[in-house]
Order: sequence, then C-alpha cells, then structure tokens
Amino acid sequence: MKFNTVFCVAGAILLNIAVCGEAALNTKIVGGQDATTGSWPWQASIFSVSFGFDFCSGSLINKEWVLSAADCFMGTPASDLVVYLGRLTQNGSNPHETNRTVIKIIKHPKYNSLDQKLALIQLSSPVTFTDYIKPVCLAAAGSVFVDGTDSWVTGWGTIGTDELTGFKFPAILQEVETPIVNNFQCDVAYGGIITNNLICAGFFNEGGKAPCAGDQGSPLVSKQGSKWIQSGIAVYSIGCGLPEYPAVYIRVSEYQDWISYYTNSSMPGFVPFPLILSIGSGGSIILFPFSLALTFSIIPLIFFHFF
Repeated sequence: MKFNTVFCVAGAILLNIAVCGEAALNTKIVGGQDATTGSWPWQASIFSVSFGFDFCSGSLINKEWVLSAADCFMGTPASDLVVYLGRLTQNGSNPHETNRTVIKIIKHPKYNSLDQKLALIQLSSPVTFTDYIKPVCLAAAGSVFVDGTDSWVTGWGTIGTDELTGFKFPAILQEVETPIVNNFQCDVAYGGIITNNLICAGFFNEGGKAPCAGDQGSPLVSKQGSKWIQSGIAVYSIGCGLPEYPAVYIRVSEYQDWISYYTNSSMPGFVPFPLILSIGSGGSIILFPFSLALTFSIIPLIFFHFF
C-alpha cells in the first residue's frame, strides 16, 4: 500500500510539471508594453470587494492555490477577496476569465522580514485549465538564476502619475523584460539588506522598468525550453525602478518545502533551473532531456518514502 501511495504521489508531481508553465499564446521577444490575451495564463488579479479595485497580483501554481506577497493581506480578510484568472484588462470584457472567492490566506510565519514576505491563497474551488488559465512552474530548491538571465515581470501596478488621483494605473496587463542581477551587486546597491532568500532583477543604467505600487505579489518568470518558471515574487522597489536600484523579489526556490507543505493535495510543478545534471569530460556541461531530469528528481522521493 505504501509503495502504491508513493507512486501515486510521484505520478501527481509528474502530471503537474507536465501542465505547468505552458503558455501557448505567448510569443514574446522584447518587453515594456501591454500584454496580449493568454500571454501569461498564470497571472492572478487580486480584487478587494470593499475597496472595489485590484490591489495586488499573484500567480496560479495549481488548480486551487495562488502565490503572492504577504503585505497584500495585512488586515485584509479572505472574505473580502476575489481572485480573477484569465484576465487581461481591468476595464472591459474578458471573455476567457473566471473568478473565485478566497477561503484561506496563509502568510509565512516570518512575513515581517523582507525576505520572507510571501503568502498562499486558497481558492474557493478548483479552476479548469485552458490556454488562458494555467499554472506557472516554480523554481525548485537549488535553482540558480545567474546574472543576466532573461526574465519577465507582469502586473497592473502604477505606470505613472495622474493630476487627479496621484497615480496612473493601466487597464491592460503590463509586461516588462528585466534581467536577473546578481545578489552581490544588488546588496551593494541596497546597503546590505539582500539575503539568499531574495533575488533581484532590473537595470543599473535605465529606470522605469520595474514593479511599482499595486504590483506586490507579481511573478518574475524565466523561460526554459517550453516552460516558464517563476523565480521570484515582487516585494520591493525603490522609486518604481530608479536607475541603480534593481527590483527585489522573494526567491521562490528557497521556499519549496513551505509551499509544498500547504499545497500537498495538489502539488505545484517544481522544476530545477537550469537543468544541469552532470559535468562531462573536459568540464563540458551536459543537459539531460526534460523528461529524464524529471525522472531523476522523482527517484529520491520514491526511495525516501519507501525506505
């Protein structure tokens, strides 16, 4: 019985990895513009019923859980939230959209610390996956995103100022390409606050291309093969992308155990980045095929549970 259970768990993990990170309608090459329908099918718009507007973002990680930032839910009860999936515009028709109320908000127990400001949102019922609504893959423990890794961040946060309200928010989901910045450089810029639980992305010589107010919880993703993998959760940005201050994100790979603990009924797809499994003769790097890499990631799980 235990043997059968382990293979059921392993099968479920393989299934979720097979589904996650696929964005059939995404053809992005360069960024800094309006997104198009279905480009980022895991993007979640988190809406406050009492205030009547979207105030944070998140990412769908399986059929019933959304990953976001803990700061979004300080004093906000689950009963006040609606999560929209498959949404492109905040003003107008979204024919591929669905929504769910929220039954539970789980903030990391040390969410008062900058490098642990993450939260999980449990939806009221599972969603059906389509080309417009799909979970993102999550960076597995041990993943390494080197300096310059191509990445994208998306959200409906502030894009400028308005004379009447002080803030200008876009109707259409925004996307921007933003390279990973190594932690050492980022730590120097921020005066020593960047830990291993954080990851940075942005530009040192160009401003305005970063998350801003309303983008908390937005996913930072990179593409590997046909899969999009989430490396970060937006939590901090000085001046919405001032030059020399890359945006700061929670490093998702550092929280695989915590995320898995609460979502074990439908495990998210955790994928190692990059898929480097061996060093060949002469120091050459060998990249195994995706399916083989999954096999090797599952074997330790089987032996751990079986023995």
